[in-house]
Amino acid sequence: MTYWVYILRCADGTLYTGITDCLERRLAAHNSGRGAKYTRGRVPVALVYREACPDKSAALRREYALKQLSRRGKLALIARGGVTPPAP
Repeated sequence: MTYWVYILRCADGTLYTGITDCLERRLAAHNSGRGAKYTRGRVPVALVYREACPDKSAALRREYALKQLSRRGKLALIARGGVTPPAP
């Protein structure tokens, strides 16, 4: 099963990083106030980066690595990759 590491841009301009096995469902949850506590008061959120991982373990490791980046590092990553269509 493919897992996704993603970065959201919140309404206040902050960035939120997470993982999921279904981007559409998770994005809807964040925007409806049922997502992470952090995003509940910062809706609407927009998906600005996503990266496929082969399994949950790899996704958790990648999420940790992304969370260690500074805001500047995350913005550079978004500028390089951003949201691209999922692989077939």
